[in-house]
Amino acid sequence: MKTPSLAVASPARTDSPAAVAWLPIAAFCLLWSSAFAAAKIAVRDCPPMTLLAFRFLIAGALMLGVAAASGRWRWPSRRDVAALALLGLLNNALYLGLSWSGMTRVSSAFTAVLISTNPLLIGVLAGPVLGERLSWRKLLGLLLGLAGVAVVLRSRLSGMQEDAHGTLLVVGGLIALVAGTLLYKRLKPSADLWMATGIQSLAGAAAMMPIALVVDDLGAARMTASLFWSMAYMIMAVSIGGYYLWFMILGRASATAASALHFLMPPLGLLFGWLVLSEPVSWLDLLGIVPIAFGIWLATRRAD
Repeated sequence: MKTPSLAVASPARTDSPAAVAWLPIAAFCLLWSSAFAAAKIAVRDCPPMTLLAFRFLIAGALMLGVAAASGRWRWPSRRDVAALALLGLLNNALYLGLSWSGMTRVSSAFTAVLISTNPLLIGVLAGPVLGERLSWRKLLGLLLGLAGVAVVLRSRLSGMQEDAHGTLLVVGGLIALVAGTLLYKRLKPSADLWMATGIQSLAGAAAMMPIALVVDDLGAARMTASLFWSMAYMIMAVSIGGYYLWFMILGRASATAASALHFLMPPLGLLFGWLVLSEPVSWLDLLGIVPIAFGIWLATRRAD
């Protein structure tokens, strides 16, 4: 089956990510939320900027290799390459660079909760930036999702002391992710998904390499089995699988509806933090899942 282009506009597109099918949506949510725990493991043994630089470089090379091997190697126009490079800077280098740096100071679950507030920001900005209509149903869904996130956030803050500097870094990553999502919908680069995602990943690597050389202490890196397996997982499952699915979903749904899926990240992030890292989960954390789930249903369902 031919992979759809990022910029193809067709009547089949709807306002709901359900048009993509729920299997890839479920896979994306699991992959994306599991990345926080995997990253937390990796940054224990290697500085975050160095990790990201090599992750982006390897993932980008693999994705371009897939495009070439599958006969999809069509180099985009200069305009699209520039757009993809900018998106790579926002979606890869800034978003993950800042959030990973913050995660050296805060828990993976707390990071997942903060990043998951991006649907509300996108829902508010999608109107003036993209001309998307924010219906009462979407607004109610976004507010419910935010309320659920607030419950989880309050539980985490009252139960442990999170670092203020680390929190600000994660918030910076959140802003970069919101900007990258809105710009993707605005610029609509025309390229095969493998090519587009690979170019973005390599652009992220190009941005991270000089930063890693300046700010990271390479002598602090330890080549452990946990570092190898967590990096392998993030490259194959998250950078390649997760980003591919995200841009496929974003290409077929409105920015507001697609980003509402990020409200699933707090409960899933808490689950993976508990399973993998033994991070504590309280009953208030679980209570917050209820409005989150209902909010996602409202924000992503098709209009009657």
